[in-house]
Amino acid sequence: MKKNSISPESNVLSSWSRRDVLRAGAAAALVGAGGTLASRNAWSAPPRKLTFAWSAISFCLSPVVVAQERGFFEKNGLDVELLNWGGSTDQLLEALATGKADVGVGLIHRWLKPLEAGFDVKIVGAAHGGCLRMVGSNQAGVKDLNSLKGKVIGVSDQNSPAKNFFAIHLAKKGFNVEKDVEWRVYPADLLDVAVKKGEIQAIADGDPNIFLIEKRNKGVFTEIGNSAIGEYKDKICCILGARGDLVRNDKPAAAAVVRSILQASEYVAENPNEAAKIYSKYSPKVPVEDLRALLTSLTYHNHPTGKPLRDEVEFFARDFHTAGVLKKSTDPVKLANHVTFDPLA
Repeated sequence: MKKNSISPESNVLSSWSRRDVLRAGAAAALVGAGGTLASRNAWSAPPRKLTFAWSAISFCLSPVVVAQERGFFEKNGLDVELLNWGGSTDQLLEALATGKADVGVGLIHRWLKPLEAGFDVKIVGAAHGGCLRMVGSNQAGVKDLNSLKGKVIGVSDQNSPAKNFFAIHLAKKGFNVEKDVEWRVYPADLLDVAVKKGEIQAIADGDPNIFLIEKRNKGVFTEIGNSAIGEYKDKICCILGARGDLVRNDKPAAAAVVRSILQASEYVAENPNEAAKIYSKYSPKVPVEDLRALLTSLTYHNHPTGKPLRDEVEFFARDFHTAGVLKKSTDPVKLANHVTFDPLA
């Protein structure tokens, strides 16, 4: 943690020059951010107004509210209205494509399929990695991925990010994900009840739900999968998208949003306790200390831009293509090239 004599905002900005171990894209974006802050402060032009769609119930998206409340949007010349989006991913992307919102955030595991369908939305940045987990029932003997064969996995919906992610992960390990396991839908807050009834033997979902399930069922579960470890430990999870005509016609505004989220993500990584306090008003039922633990578990230093971001999108597109989520006719390379955009270039 940084010394208290330095403000949190100064902590984040002053520490960037020491993070040359970060991804080239992220590092370049952060270096560029300093110049943007200086130039914006010198301008007399009014801030650019934008509407930012996000889900307030998703703790992992805390950089959005941090960017708002710690002034990162303002320092980058933006006047941002936060739109708490409660609809589906398809509806969110439609809202972006039609101009009802300018930018938005969500899980790449939900975005790729609808983006394949042609929504005029570009992936311009990322907030973090991690946040999807699978736990197995100790009583059912599910203590690793191999023991899932013939078992029932509980999910919150059949197109959930956790279901998509772990289906692909299991397919890579040789599972027939339609025959070797069964996916069964339950309300998220009743997944542990289904385990106790013996109806399912594992749960695939995101935090904070998995965290809360484990907390109220001490010793019942063992973590058997996590999107922040193994081959995915350096991969993105939640991405930042912008409407197509924004990146085409107002690239500086798109760049300012990307910089703001990168700076806010670094703030969360460096100051998880303060970030938890800032976000806590959106999650009053989860204690601040639990939110801090959850934020610490994610990879907020992982937010590539430019070519590194495009390469990660291609990585996931290949996974989705192999698993049959994307159409056979879809070329993962062409899809990644089409749906990503680098406003910082």
